[in-house]
Amino acid sequence: MEINNTSKVLIKELAEFIALEYDEIPTPLEKIIDSEDLKLFYDDYEDAFDGTLIYDNGYFIHLNTKKGNRPNTQRGRFTLAHELGHYFIDNHRIGLRNGLLKPHPSKNNTNSHQKIEREADYFASCLLMPEARFNNDCEGFKHFDFSLIENLSKIYNVSITACAIRFADIGTHPIMIVYCEDNKIIWKWNSNDFPYRYLAEQNSKIPIDSLVGQYFNLNTGIKRTEKLWAIDWFDGISNEDLNNTIFEHIIPYRNKALSVIWAD
Repeated sequence: MEINNTSKVLIKELAEFIALEYDEIPTPLEKIIDSEDLKLFYDDYEDAFDGTLIYDNGYFIHLNTKKGNRPNTQRGRFTLAHELGHYFIDNHRIGLRNGLLKPHPSKNNTNSHQKIEREADYFASCLLMPEARFNNDCEGFKHFDFSLIENLSKIYNVSITACAIRFADIGTHPIMIVYCEDNKIIWKWNSNDFPYRYLAEQNSKIPIDSLVGQYFNLNTGIKRTEKLWAIDWFDGISNEDLNNTIFEHIIPYRNKALSVIWAD
């Protein structure tokens, strides 16, 4: 379920107001926790969840170290920012306190279809990468390549995936992100002004001539950037644009791969 535009604006303004109260980059989540007198616990909860917010005469955040959610790690910071979303977004916090909502144990990529989880994810993205700061850091790069995403992910201490999605939404160059598992496209995300809309294949099938297609079919498992024809990835290209080229950067790992795609 998508977040409506009104909710997105309110969540963005709230998250970025909180982030910009602090001069530090990356956003100092521990200071936010302290300022709200929240209780934060890191422990091994096996495979139960990544993180959860609980109300019991006060608010308690639990993060699962078993799943990599440790202090100041990229995964731990995003999970913590997500749980802060549940705390700061009024209807989440009040619903939890009044028993109208049950505690939402977040699991990476599992509950993202739920509106309340989408809202907390969006809050986390805005809190960790506030637009004014993020765009200011983008401006230092006159030409886009994948190194910009890598540098921004280090500056804001977020994962490549989280950074790429944020860049697609508010960055200075249109991109598309495609995540694949077991030779199938699981999801894609692109900038509103990305020049291509239709993939060359349908039904979650990976285009065979793409880098990610080569990875799954030819086992060419190397992290790299290559220049391809736009028709290697996309359909609906006019005859006069058949010679258009794109760049694809692939990050493969076992049965998974992330591709970031951009035009010249």
